Amino acid sequence: MTKEEKAIIIQEVAQKIAGAATFYITDGSGMTVDQINKFRKLCFSKGVEYKVVKNSLIKKALEQLNIDHTALDGAALKGASGLMFSDTANVPAKLLKQFHKGGVAKPEFKGASVFADFYVGKDKLDALASIKSKEELIGDIIALLQAPAQRVIGALTNESRVFAEQA
Repeated sequence: MTKEEKAIIIQEVAQKIAGAATFYITDGSGMTVDQINKFRKLCFSKGVEYKVVKNSLIKKALEQLNIDHTALDGAALKGASGLMFSDTANVPAKLLKQFHKGGVAKPEFKGASVFADFYVGKDKLDALASIKSKEELIGDIIALLQAPAQRVIGALTNESRVFAEQA
């Protein structure tokens, strides 16, 4: 790969990192072509972009964006790496867990950046999957706001039934 080609890849990765609220780093080494194709298809269906990139190019893209990547340097940026880009923080984690339920151990979660915070280690995957999306939080708030009104309506309906039975 020439320097010009590397520079283009670094620029593309930097733009994707800057444009996505979340990116995950995975290890897909040892996956068969069929497994990779199934994983990419699942990513596409969930609106997640998956791209295999060399660690050195990922580091240079992060440096280009002035992002301190020392938290990722240990385990996350070692070995083969694939990047998953998403605007919703929990979608890639849920996607990885769903793919693993099919009996495939790869790609393994190595690390993630969620709204500029880094999470490194396999033990963080469950925590990331449990993060609620913006839409889920809005739904919870609406349900909380509707609950008192539903109780009042339920009480009034119950009272009117009791009153009608007495009459």
